[in-house]
Amino acid sequence: MSKSEKAIVTVLCMVYKDDKILLQDRIKKDWCGLTFPGGKVEKEESFVQAVIREVHEETGLTISEPKLCGVKQFQTDEDERYIVFLFKTDKFEGTLISSDEGEMKWINRASLDKCNLVDDFKELLQVFDSESYNEFMYERKKSGDDWIIKLY
Repeated sequence: MSKSEKAIVTVLCMVYKDDKILLQDRIKKDWCGLTFPGGKVEKEESFVQAVIREVHEETGLTISEPKLCGVKQFQTDEDERYIVFLFKTDKFEGTLISSDEGEMKWINRASLDKCNLVDDFKELLQVFDSESYNEFMYERKKSGDDWIIKLY
């Protein structure tokens, strides 16, 4: 039995200024709603390079000094580990644009409860903001179809 497993490695980034965060209103049917910009890490690309590239592709902004603040993970139906490195930064320049992934919006934190957020947004935000949590993990319930979110 192999000790290694296949993995899909991705990044998300919370770009913020004052009490606003930059969110993408995702168009895709899977995981739709407002969430952080990000995407897959390309072969031989560092995680930092990936988050800078992905944010630029989806927002038009060039970020700097992204700080790793956590990780999200789950096992896919194809038995691959899906890993999302979570970064945040308030350092950016450029002109905000949207992409074919979805419309970019600056959202005031106080109005998040009124927004159409992706299902796990509030738990993700806890990891982004926390000094205590650094891991978000989906674990399957014993029944096999439902998920439990665990924060570590």
